[in-house]
Amino acid sequence: MPQTIGVVGLGYVGLTLTAALADKGYVVHGADVSTHVLDTLAQGRSHIFEPGVEDIFAAHVGSRIHVAPDLPRDTVDVAVISVSTPVDENTRRPNLANLAAAARNVAATCKAGTLVVVRSTVPVGTSRRVVLPELEAAWGAGNVRLVMAPERTIQGQALRELVELPQVVGGLDDASLQAGLEFFGGLANTVHPVSSLEAAELTKLSNNCHTDLIYSFGNEIALIAEQHGLDPLEVIRAANVDYPRPDLSKPGYVGGGCLSKDPYIMLDSAGDYTPFLVGQARALNEHLPKHVASTVVKLLSELRGETRGLRLAVLGWAYKGWPPTDDMRGTPIATMMPIFSAAGITVTGHDPMVTPEVIRQYGGDPISLDKAFTDSDAVLVINDHPDYRALSVEDVLGDARPSLIFDSWRILDADAVRAAGIRYAGLGLVAA
Repeated sequence: MPQTIGVVGLGYVGLTLTAALADKGYVVHGADVSTHVLDTLAQGRSHIFEPGVEDIFAAHVGSRIHVAPDLPRDTVDVAVISVSTPVDENTRRPNLANLAAAARNVAATCKAGTLVVVRSTVPVGTSRRVVLPELEAAWGAGNVRLVMAPERTIQGQALRELVELPQVVGGLDDASLQAGLEFFGGLANTVHPVSSLEAAELTKLSNNCHTDLIYSFGNEIALIAEQHGLDPLEVIRAANVDYPRPDLSKPGYVGGGCLSKDPYIMLDSAGDYTPFLVGQARALNEHLPKHVASTVVKLLSELRGETRGLRLAVLGWAYKGWPPTDDMRGTPIATMMPIFSAAGITVTGHDPMVTPEVIRQYGGDPISLDKAFTDSDAVLVINDHPDYRALSVEDVLGDARPSLIFDSWRILDADAVRAAGIRYAGLGLVAA
């Protein structure tokens, strides 16, 4: 059973895996190119919010957990590559430079025959096409053990899911596969072998693109309901009640580091086939924040006549509110801000998880939660953080009241809002 593990790339995927392995008793060496990340982790603090991670680092850094720019030479039994694979903002093509560099780093610092695990999300065929040649060039074709084992956790529950979710493992050959199954068997309750590196790569993309797709259908219903003055939640609840087929998803924003990126990696994997669904689902989900921003501007124009100079309080700047996160990747506010700016609207911001500095970076002026309802012409709720779910409308309203509350997740008391003389709207629900 391997005991010393190397993790290359200490972003969300590598960070949580490092913590989970250390919690299981492994010695873990984490490597990252960012001095800020290394300095923060070396102090037992986490640069990313994820429940339980900082406690594990605080308890084990310097003993079971070690961080440095590179892996220690000829030390680890397993080297896990968990670097980012970003998608170009213009071409939407995946950039695999980080992956190739990580593979070269592993080849240079680890012994031939070290088990190498690709954990990054990649186009189908990448582990064989990009990682394998780097290892073979350094170690020789017969000395490579390589597996692909995708990360599939949800933010806010990663440490639990790393143990409870089945770990899918595909190997270069039988020896690689057996080594990979043995390694992940020391972490997870269940391991599930697949026939190849490529099958494991497509498994990850299939999970995330399916999630993007089912959420997009809820958004499609909302946009159609809006055209008819219907309540999309009423329609979705009626469609789901005691119906034996899969439930329809509520409408909502779809962001984050994976769902905003992985559909493009799936498209890149399609070869000569042009997918019908994946790209359209992503386009719809990316359209939703723009549609909401335009709708807010339109409603304010109807209510106030002129939008220039109005103040809009935006609650929830992280891409989601539950489980709570400070992750801004794929946040709706990024695509909303240009629309609000063009309308001359001043945007203020509040988020229990996001710092005032980050809100300013995205163009907002930080505001307290109470002032959001007493010092604004409108309030836009973007995520469903528990603090927002717990709000009592009667308690937060003062004499000066907003003209509009756009409640994206429908978590506020709509009747109380309307009773206060405020226009209430939500995704797909804009009728007066």
